[in-house]
Amino acid sequence: MAEITAALVKDLREKTGVGMMDCKKALAENNGDLEASVDWLRAKGLSKAAKKADRAAAEGIVAVAIADKEGAVVELNSETDFVARNADFQKSASAFAKLALTAGDHAALLDASHAGAKVSDAVTQLIATIGENITLRRSAKLAVSNGVISNYVHAKVDGSDNLGRIAVLVALESTGDKVALDSFGKKVAMHIASANPLALSEGEIPADRIEREKAVIAETIKEDPKAVGKPQQVLDKMLEGKMRKFFEESVLTKQAFVLNPDQTVEAALAEASKAAGAPIAIKGFVRFAVGEGVEKRTDDFAAEVASMTGKS
Repeated sequence: MAEITAALVKDLREKTGVGMMDCKKALAENNGDLEASVDWLRAKGLSKAAKKADRAAAEGIVAVAIADKEGAVVELNSETDFVARNADFQKSASAFAKLALTAGDHAALLDASHAGAKVSDAVTQLIATIGENITLRRSAKLAVSNGVISNYVHAKVDGSDNLGRIAVLVALESTGDKVALDSFGKKVAMHIASANPLALSEGEIPADRIEREKAVIAETIKEDPKAVGKPQQVLDKMLEGKMRKFFEESVLTKQAFVLNPDQTVEAALAEASKAAGAPIAIKGFVRFAVGEGVEKRTDDFAAEVASMTGKS
């Protein structure tokens, strides 16, 4: 059996907000597997981990660039928020986003030329100049043949429209009025920033993510007193209903539209198509939030010093 360390318990507690004893029990039940323990706690009704597990942990900034029918977004990470406010850091993020418009993929972006050197070398130079670890973590690009790429930036940097903490790109394919298209696109981008959908359609949600959700829901149903003694077909119907709700909350077009919760994004899209004078198709979206999925070090400096000196 894997060793259940205090650090592992602390990690699970920070992810889930659950008490230490329950975290320790979850880890023991799952042989120290952190993600399995998160799911175990969810199934027991002890955690809202689905919404907390991906909390932003690293610092930095996201930047967008738009040109004609293309849009790009990059994430430039730093160790501290102080560095994220550095003018050179922000200027570099904007420059990298513009370069991402023409780069083939993220690897190509790192190899692209910037100020007489590769982008990867420019990042290294930033590290040397600023004195903190910096990474150009990821980038993405969207394009349409007809239509617009709209964007929304949340928690903007003062004086900038393209830098912030969350950035969203939305690709709308249509021959309709461009002003109406972009207006609707920005509203959808705002919705995505808030609702954080997993995918554009059910088919785009990874199969393993769906199976994981099914497993968690099935365990939740087992723990539900109302399900005790119910025939299997009733339990299957309960699972089906909860999975339907999962898709409604996770798929962009099925979500309740943040700007008008009485209608779905799909219904809002139909209305926007009429206003634009032509059908609109959402071809894709990208949502970057600073540090999502990256664990930030939260070392106890006093404890570290004590451990080095043998004092407690």
